[in-house]
Amino acid sequence: MSRAVRARRERQLPVTEAPHPRGSDLERLPAGRLLARLHAGDREAVRAVGQALPSLASLARAVADALRAGGRLVYAGAGTSGRLGALDAAECPPTFGVSPSRVVALVAGGPRALRRAVEGAEDDAAAARAAVRRTRVGPRDVVVGISASGRTPFVVAALAEARRRGARTALVTSSPGAGAPVDHRVVLATGPELVAGSTRMKAGTAAKMALGLLSTTVFVSLGAVRGGRMVDLRPTNAKLRDRAVRNVVALAGVDARAARALLERCRWSVRRAVEAAAGAGSRSRSRASSARSSAESRASAESRSSAESRARAESRSSAESRSSAESRARARSRALKGSSLSPRGAGGEGRGEGGRSRSPSGTGTGRGPRATGRGSRGRAR
Repeated sequence: MSRAVRARRERQLPVTEAPHPRGSDLERLPAGRLLARLHAGDREAVRAVGQALPSLASLARAVADALRAGGRLVYAGAGTSGRLGALDAAECPPTFGVSPSRVVALVAGGPRALRRAVEGAEDDAAAARAAVRRTRVGPRDVVVGISASGRTPFVVAALAEARRRGARTALVTSSPGAGAPVDHRVVLATGPELVAGSTRMKAGTAAKMALGLLSTTVFVSLGAVRGGRMVDLRPTNAKLRDRAVRNVVALAGVDARAARALLERCRWSVRRAVEAAAGAGSRSRSRASSARSSAESRASAESRSSAESRARAESRSSAESRSSAESRARARSRALKGSSLSPRGAGGEGRGEGGRSRSPSGTGTGRGPRATGRGSRGRAR
């Protein structure tokens, strides 16, 4: 085969099947350098996912809307992609408390393909269509196909059947040229693998990251996370029960013993335990507020009563003061009247008004002593 023919065929291959320029000498590298080169691919996977975040966000909103309306998230994949979809679906119920029937994975080759490769199953389009029908996919569901190459027959057939049944569809792929008709396309541009075609490496790493980001974003938006902690997790073992206790301690502000007691009373539901603690705190605050209000009311009443008592005392004092003043005024008035009505000359004073004395003839001329003196001289003569 000529070099030109080989180059043409390689151009027709999905990018994930093309040889990587730095992969030709892998077998000659010592372990340390080989690991470093392979790990560089992980960084490329992270970068590819970062570039796909806007399309992932659009898909996450669609899936959240579907679940909110009673629909489901259905993954479909083959080989590594199918196992990654099954892994994410299996982890949603214990992490977010969702029913296993709400996040479903259709894997080429069925459950046994999760443990051992069933390579021929990825070409079985009829099995894909049957799986979609058996799952009763409908208009409320979102079916997400996962295929590094974007052309896996099982995935393409599952998406086509889901569209025919009215479901919304999405494709998560590492091939920008993937042409399957879907509503949402998430391209993780990881490029060729260092081991050509081994999409369990960069492409698989990127797909695992993308699915984890997708489901986590969906369930956070649906309220399964509060304060960065799971409130709907299912504590089915000792580790998860300890986590549940820590979550209640952090979210409800109680100590570990109280948190465990709340969880046992609420059948180990973190959400209900936190709500129960909040309700108890609200009732306690309400009682405290009522007690404060009663105390303030009593204090206010006592203050009003004291003010009224002082006002009455001041009123009585003022009245007594006025009465005393009036009594003194009447006494002075009686004293003045008594003085003005007494006979002239009483008390041996012998003076009339203004200190003048009347003569025996009653003419009132001259002062008393001088007139008396003249009268004496006249009698002597």
